[in-house]
Amino acid sequence: MIISTNNIVKEYQIGTQKVEALKGINFSVNKGEFISIMGPSGSGKTTLMNIIGCLDTPTKGEYFLNNKEVGSMSEDELAKIRNEEIGFVFQSFHLLPRNSAFENVMLPLKYAGTNKKEASEASKIALDQVGLSDRANHSPSELSGGQQQRVAIARALVNKPSIVFADEPTGNLDSKTGNDVMDLFKRLNNDGQTIILITHEDKIAKQSNRIITIMDGLIKSDKEN
Repeated sequence: MIISTNNIVKEYQIGTQKVEALKGINFSVNKGEFISIMGPSGSGKTTLMNIIGCLDTPTKGEYFLNNKEVGSMSEDELAKIRNEEIGFVFQSFHLLPRNSAFENVMLPLKYAGTNKKEASEASKIALDQVGLSDRANHSPSELSGGQQQRVAIARALVNKPSIVFADEPTGNLDSKTGNDVMDLFKRLNNDGQTIILITHEDKIAKQSNRIITIMDGLIKSDKEN
């Protein structure tokens, strides 16, 4: 089991009012699963992703990632977990415009202090995984939206994470390019990569193997697809 949560609660103080974004979340994720987390705006799905992606900590409850209790870790400990265990793919790509595709993919390894030879080799492998070896030296402005998202996926894969989190990864893409990106996620999953996808689109969620629906800070349903 990669992820296990026990009664996760997240509260925010807005003025004098306390708002409960998550009201007691319990679920687990096994190695090799491909899961979609769905829900309308304000449902709590982004808050949940921030917690299980180690970008935030719960107010109450326990969160275990690879049997480590990370719910109460410090910022430095969370940053280390994010760098070693997690890859992120976002709707807006977040590529550095003056860096080549290759340099963008190598960034997490530079931050981790990986030696240059190993980082270079791992970056080449990651670009090959997403079918962009021939575009390694191109800047983001020389790539299509779909190619930029593939670079972002390669960057998420380069440190061989336990989990790839994809937050609305097709949101800025046309339907055909979005389908191509989803095909890539399915292929990576078939190769054993654990993937958690955040989406509000039913047709995107249905391409995963399991759909968790969040409503008003609670899990409304958790179904095999």
